[in-house]
Amino acid sequence: MCYSPTDPGPCAVVGAGRLGTALAQALGLPAPYGRGFDGAGHAVVLLCVPDAEIAAAAAAVLPGPLVGHCSGATGLDVLAPHEAFGLHPLMTVTRAGADFAGAGCAIAGTTDRALATARGLAAALGMRPAAIADADRAAYHAAASMASNYLVTLEGAAEELLATTGAPREMLVPLVRASVEAWAAEGAERALTGPIARGDAATVARQRAAVAERTPAFLPAFDALAAATRELAGAGR
Repeated sequence: MCYSPTDPGPCAVVGAGRLGTALAQALGLPAPYGRGFDGAGHAVVLLCVPDAEIAAAAAAVLPGPLVGHCSGATGLDVLAPHEAFGLHPLMTVTRAGADFAGAGCAIAGTTDRALATARGLAAALGMRPAAIADADRAAYHAAASMASNYLVTLEGAAEELLATTGAPREMLVPLVRASVEAWAAEGAERALTGPIARGDAATVARQRAAVAERTPAFLPAFDALAAATRELAGAGR
């Protein structure tokens, strides 16, 4: 049963990937249905399918149920003509699943009832909902990718460079955790540390030379991040 202030009735999840499986389990629902499910007997159908498949999955649903998707970057127009909502958990879902409690969640709705249903589902999962307009969804999703996906890519590059010294990647883990916690507590400007924040150009130059020698493929990203970090350091002074 879906939880919402309007108590719309039975809920179905469509899409047996990581997200669909995790959401169904967290909501106490049966296993997700496959694509092509028509929604019969359900008041809410939540589509957890790839962005390119949302329109087709929505078209398979018979008129009547509220239909939602879990895409971060996609608007609600792909769900037309259904009364539609969006529910995007701002949380990584791994092979082991996900803990949605405390996570942010982007919601949207084509009607007050649809938006209330999205908000209710977010609350049932223990998430903190925020309404994101269709015009803002690409920017919202880009921010999420930068904060999560690109962070992992950056740590992968740091791991690769550190490996050239013979040191294990585990050495970086406490530093990364402390940096993220400082950012969470104080924001980017106050959390920034290191040679650029100190104005130590000579050390940054030695770092750059090492990157150029040992992991040259990462040099353009190093230069771009160094430039952005100088801007951030300047804004914090």
